[in-house]
Amino acid sequence: MKKHNFSSGPAILPQSVMEEAGKAVVDWNGMGLSLLEISHRSKEFVSVMEEAQQLTKELLNINDDYSVLFLTGGASSQFYMTAMNLLDKEETACYIDTGNWSAKAIKEAKIFGKIVEVASSKDKEYVYIPKGFTLPNEAKYLHITTNNTVQGTQFQEIPNVNVPLVADMSSDIFSRPIDIEKYGLIYAGAQKNMGPAGTTMVIVRKDLVGKLNREIPTMLNYKIHVDKGSMFNTPPVFPVFVSMLTLRWLKAQGGVEAIQKINEAKAKLLYDEIDSNPCFRGRVAVEDRSLMNVTFFAQTPELEKAFSEIAKANNISAINGYRTIGGFRASIYNAMPMESVEYLVKTMRDFAKQYA
Repeated sequence: MKKHNFSSGPAILPQSVMEEAGKAVVDWNGMGLSLLEISHRSKEFVSVMEEAQQLTKELLNINDDYSVLFLTGGASSQFYMTAMNLLDKEETACYIDTGNWSAKAIKEAKIFGKIVEVASSKDKEYVYIPKGFTLPNEAKYLHITTNNTVQGTQFQEIPNVNVPLVADMSSDIFSRPIDIEKYGLIYAGAQKNMGPAGTTMVIVRKDLVGKLNREIPTMLNYKIHVDKGSMFNTPPVFPVFVSMLTLRWLKAQGGVEAIQKINEAKAKLLYDEIDSNPCFRGRVAVEDRSLMNVTFFAQTPELEKAFSEIAKANNISAINGYRTIGGFRASIYNAMPMESVEYLVKTMRDFAKQYA
């Protein structure tokens, strides 16, 4: 029986992408070789890397002032790589704290320079996005986490600031259009909305790299990766390939503008049910609700336990909330079909008929 996978990451991928990737593992393009055993310097794989980079630029309308990199280490490595590459020790960077991952980014950045936390929603357990803040004159950049996977909040309006914006988009990249001119650097782990775990995308404005006084280890230096086109060392071949397939799939759906409308419709259906169902309540401020990670609670601990059991019995997978928060979290990334959201909503309605 079909499983409805609401995992926050590693997360659902389009079925057609998984089928094509599976074939490539056995024999890629009739070469008699697996994708996993070809040289990363071969013209075949170089074409994969180039297509993945070009599709990224096309789908997000990125101009040639920026480089698209496919690196390793997950978004967590970017918490320190951003500051290491963009901030000298005596300089100041600003951060907005909106949840677990932004707090970790702040911790890592403090190793490399002066960090000012200009706004935070920690006072209310990160259930909202702070709206008002002032940047100090000496700010080198502002860092935000556009979508908070754990808490279920999302920046619905990206701040307008007069410094480069550095953004962790791990859980909402390719889910909606972006204005690239606002950003100096964007990073995103692949395993939520783009591909499998194992590669991390970095989109960086070229004029920002290679400008610091500090010495940077070669593998952590953005300029090296920009100059080498993400091919300085052996890249994560399979994750890059599957990311490329996912970007092809996204283009075939009509691109980012088309998928945004689908994402909005999925989220509306689920949030409307949460707001009207007597057994459940939303977790975060309505105006800051994420279109990617829908977080909610049952009205009582007894109802939470009962719905967890019913969801599992009905092949609804990975619906429980983050371990420190509890409740429920439905991650409805690009590849999540509307039919799975409809199935979850029907299960919630049937639950209310029995328990309300």
